Amino acid sequence: MASAPLIHARCGYSPRFSSSSNRRNGGGGALGSSPSSSSSSSCCSSSYLAFSSGAYNSWRNQGLRAHAMTSQGNFASSSRGVASAEKKPDHLLVLVHGILASPSDWTYVEAELRKRLGRSFLIYASSCNTYTKTFTGIDGAGKRLADEVMQVVQKTDSLKKISFLAHSLGGLFARYAISVLYRPNDIPNSPLVNSKAAHSLRRGKIAGLEPINFVTLATPHLGVRGKKQLPFLLGVPLLEKLAAPIAPIVVGRTGSQLFLTDGKPEKPPLLLRMASDCEDGNFVSALGSFRSRILYANVSYDHMVGWRTSSIRRETEIFKPPRRSLVGYRHVVDVEYCPPVSSDGPHFPPEAAKAKEAAQSKPNQENTLEYHEIVEDEMIRGLQQLGWKKVDVSFHSAPWPFFAHNNIHVLF
Repeated sequence: MASAPLIHARCGYSPRFSSSSNRRNGGGGALGSSPSSSSSSSCCSSSYLAFSSGAYNSWRNQGLRAHAMTSQGNFASSSRGVASAEKKPDHLLVLVHGILASPSDWTYVEAELRKRLGRSFLIYASSCNTYTKTFTGIDGAGKRLADEVMQVVQKTDSLKKISFLAHSLGGLFARYAISVLYRPNDIPNSPLVNSKAAHSLRRGKIAGLEPINFVTLATPHLGVRGKKQLPFLLGVPLLEKLAAPIAPIVVGRTGSQLFLTDGKPEKPPLLLRMASDCEDGNFVSALGSFRSRILYANVSYDHMVGWRTSSIRRETEIFKPPRRSLVGYRHVVDVEYCPPVSSDGPHFPPEAAKAKEAAQSKPNQENTLEYHEIVEDEMIRGLQQLGWKKVDVSFHSAPWPFFAHNNIHVLF
């Protein structure tokens, strides 16, 4: 196991910015930076990059920073995460586990994060969606998580900021939860309010707190339908065809939502609605309220979640990953910042509804492929309205590479 969940940056890489229209090269990666740091030097001193207890101090020295952390830490109930009376926590870090899991999955990382982050952080591992409760649907689990977070916030009046760190399916639970907790800020209609201040105000609040970081680890943001999106099916068309109708039987409503077959034919699937602001929730605005959104994705050896879905990429945007890790970053092979792509958001055209009906009633390789391609592209269009930092991880050199899905959860 790695001894620290925070990545050090030892420089030599220039920031690389990419958009959905640019194919990335497969060479050594660069550490992507935020738009505000694009003009900074290409070198930086060694420093920890994670959640900051101040106003995003992780970008404070030179602008080149890579946010790296993983998921494992627990935040037991009530008093476990409360700091001493001399230093009350002002930053809530919510840890969200994945399918068939529990808060105990975070025990190691919680201990590491506590040592690294100090008393200004209240680290809380969610316990409302343990084990088979993860089968009840992303929306149901997300609402339970939102209620749980509000209870924590109400019990700790010193909190000012909030961040999320979620593993696997927990990333989708967290995305739904923040839409429930999101409240937009009222922007004063005054010429005295400059554009920078207005942008900061426009971001809104999550559970009444300032949103800082939203980090997911191997999360199926685009669902698990499609070639090698559920890697243990080995990309075999017959197995992938059979998986969609079987999934709801095995993992309940969550299964149909992950395979994009939930709801009536004329209604967009939940994951497509979660790539927009709609009557179900302000999903994109809630994500956009965070100062930083970071995706960790396994490029290989992940048997549960494919590289494309966890990194929000199209098939044409997948490149051959480098074999060597970035200097100073064990198992991290590439990092990039993808700036927002302007669009009018996702749509659910009539041909998608028709393809969905066919995929539900008479599934075959042709109509299920057509439906998935339409919906996947629309989900990506919606999510690419926001900027993302993408960290590609490879455990090919580890002694246990085939446990990559859990390794990404434990080692960073």
